[in-house]
Amino acid sequence: MQSSYYDYLPIVLMFIVAAGFVVTTMVVTHILGPQKKSKIKLETFECGIESQGNARIPFSIKYFLVAILFVLFDVEVIFMYPWAVNFKDLGMYGFLEMLMFMGFLLLGFFYIVKKGALKWE
Repeated sequence: MQSSYYDYLPIVLMFIVAAGFVVTTMVVTHILGPQKKSKIKLETFECGIESQGNARIPFSIKYFLVAILFVLFDVEVIFMYPWAVNFKDLGMYGFLEMLMFMGFLLLGFFYIVKKGALKWE
């Protein structure tokens, strides 16, 4: 089976349409959007509650680290779903691949624990 450039035409068209939609939407909203800028309109708005203090207060990096680690390990679990669905079709080779995947995942988890990334002070 030989592929040609015509096989990729739908993908290229999809990207062109998506890019065109984004550009058109940005241009139209810029043209049709409100043009008057005042101090009240440029003020921050948070659910109807008056803003208090400076938004640039320092946060502990632990919050961001835990959030990133959660996303990392949550995405890893997503890779296990197709494996579980096709468990019988993959056979022993698929099982060994998943064991290796889980080994790398556990290795990363133990590394994070050893570095103390999950310890709260």
